[in-house]
Amino acid sequence: MTRYVRQIQLPDVGDEGQARFARARVLVVGAGGLGSPVLLYLAGAGVGNLTILDPDHVEETNLHRQPMFRMADIGRAKAVAAAEAIRALNPEVVVNAQTCALTPANAPRVVKDADVVIDAADSFAVSYCLSDACLAARTPLISASALGQTGYVGGFCGGAPSLRAVFPDLPQSGATCATAGVLGPVVGTVGAMQAQMALRVILASDPSPLGNVVSVDLLCFRFGGFDFANSPEPVHSFPFLSKDMLKADDLVIELRDVAEVADPIVPAAVRMTSDMLDDLQETKGRRVVLCCHSGMRAWRAASQLQSRGFGSLAVMAAVACT
Repeated sequence: MTRYVRQIQLPDVGDEGQARFARARVLVVGAGGLGSPVLLYLAGAGVGNLTILDPDHVEETNLHRQPMFRMADIGRAKAVAAAEAIRALNPEVVVNAQTCALTPANAPRVVKDADVVIDAADSFAVSYCLSDACLAARTPLISASALGQTGYVGGFCGGAPSLRAVFPDLPQSGATCATAGVLGPVVGTVGAMQAQMALRVILASDPSPLGNVVSVDLLCFRFGGFDFANSPEPVHSFPFLSKDMLKADDLVIELRDVAEVADPIVPAAVRMTSDMLDDLQETKGRRVVLCCHSGMRAWRAASQLQSRGFGSLAVMAAVACT
């Protein structure tokens, strides 16, 4: 087993730890900037079973921060190209490539067979969907975000508080790598930290990374972080829904206008702007489901209605609800 000899030498790995890696089943959602280092390091460590979930295709703009891909991969499904790269790196790893998106409907199913889940999707809606599913399944979730020259990685669920317990409110903006930019080494650093946390969870190491967030500022070369092991779960939260999770009597409100999308998320949806919600009357027990592209407007609109006493509220992100 010369491939793994340098890590087997570590006291907290050894032969038993290497056997744990070989038995582990890890779900990685996202094969992009974060997913590339995560997958390469987990495969390199000999994690026995990797499932990759990513609906996107490789673009030339990805290559500066996604070293798993080459020019020849442009246009190929990321999950498929990533699986091929992993098999070339370590043929001992079993890889399952799935080119579908993570949705509120399929999250419980894809999470249930994993020992550890990695959130590398660069989508706050996906992050909350994964956290909800992992909390219910008591599955450890290693979630991260990187933007510009900063980022963070944290260990959630699996006995620790969820992402909602730490981040009960929306991020200040909906910026992503695609809209705000990022340097390749930043996502590489954060993704490598995700892989390290996942390996520590698989080893059942003490101290556990679960219940901790590590932040990194590579503009100023500073690291920080905090322990959130005792953070309470929020009393009220807005679940994310897929279209097939809607009920017949739901009031679905489409917040995107016709200039943004020609057809509402479902034919029965009512188009409204956030300002128009001020005139919405109590719905007599019906659930109000608010929809927009990313879920951010929907979340803010749900908060607006909650402050007025509306009880049953949910949100839909069109990018992850089909």
